[in-house]
Amino acid sequence: MDKSNLIGVVTVTFNSRGVIDAFIANLLQQTHSNFVLYVVDNLSTDGTVDRVRNYEDARIFVISNQRNLGVAEGNNQGIKAALGAGCVAVLLINNDTEFESLLLETLIAGLTEHACDMIAPKILFHDNRQIIWCAGGGFRPWRGYMGIHYGMGQVDRGQFDVVRRIELAPTCCLLVQKDVFAKIGFMDSRYFVYTDDTDFCFRATRARLKLFYLPSARIFHKAGSLSGGAESDFAVRYCTRNYIYFVFKNLGFWLGLYHLSDYQLRLLVKLALRRVGVARFVIQQKALIEGLRIWIDSSRQRLQGVR
Repeated sequence: MDKSNLIGVVTVTFNSRGVIDAFIANLLQQTHSNFVLYVVDNLSTDGTVDRVRNYEDARIFVISNQRNLGVAEGNNQGIKAALGAGCVAVLLINNDTEFESLLLETLIAGLTEHACDMIAPKILFHDNRQIIWCAGGGFRPWRGYMGIHYGMGQVDRGQFDVVRRIELAPTCCLLVQKDVFAKIGFMDSRYFVYTDDTDFCFRATRARLKLFYLPSARIFHKAGSLSGGAESDFAVRYCTRNYIYFVFKNLGFWLGLYHLSDYQLRLLVKLALRRVGVARFVIQQKALIEGLRIWIDSSRQRLQGVR
C-alpha cells in the first residue's frame, strides 16, 4: 500500500444499521481508492458491527468499544489508528451521509491547491438536495464564539460556490492534514457529542491553521437521522452543557460567567414568552450545571497535572 497519499477515513457508529450500507457503498466507489476506513462502534445493539464485517475488503477495520465512549473519543480512536498506519491525512465523516465518487479526490486536490491544513465540502440535506446544511462556518464572538453554519436552510443557487478560508467546519465531513493533530491535539472527549468540532476548529483558528471551504466537493447529510434531531431532549442537553463547558474552557472564568448570564437570561425570556415549555427549561437548567461541573473537574485535573 502506497503511504504517500494514504487517507484514513474515520466514522463513529452507534446503531447505524439503517445508514451504514449506503455510506460504505459510496466510499468503496471513490476514485481515490488508497484509503483505510476505521469504523469505531460505540456498542451498537442493532447489528451495525455485523453489517460492516460482512464487507470483505482489506481496507475496512472495525474498532468495537465495550461501552459508548461518545463521538469525540470515537473519532480520537480512529484518528490515532490512522496516524499509526502512516496516513497523511484523516477524513472525519458521519456515516449518515452519501456522496459522489470524486469526494476524496476533490478534497485531497483542494488541500494541495489551496495549501491549507484542513478542508471541508459543501453539505446539503439528503432529503432535499437543493437545501444547504452547511457551506462552511464561523464563530459569533458576541455569543461566546458559538459556531454558525453559513447558508443553513437556504436554497442552493450557487451563492456559496466560491472557495474561501473559513473558521469552522463540522466533522460531519472534514479532511485534516496529519500535522494538525501534533499542533493542536485531538478532540476533547469531555464533550461526548456536539461542540467537539467547534472546540477543535477554535483551537485551530487560534493556532492560525488554515481551514478552507471547497464547494466543488459535496456530500448529502441525513441530518438528525441517528440522534433524533436538534430539538430532541438528547440534543438539547448536550448542546447546552457543551456550550457552557466551551465558553469557560476557552474564554476563561470572567468571560465564561458573562456568557453564562447572557445565555440564562435568553432562556428565561423564552420561557416567559412560552417559546419553550417547563420540561425543556428544566433539561436546560440541569445541563447548565452539568457543563459547569465538567469545566471545574477538567480545571482541577489540569492543575493537578501541573503539580
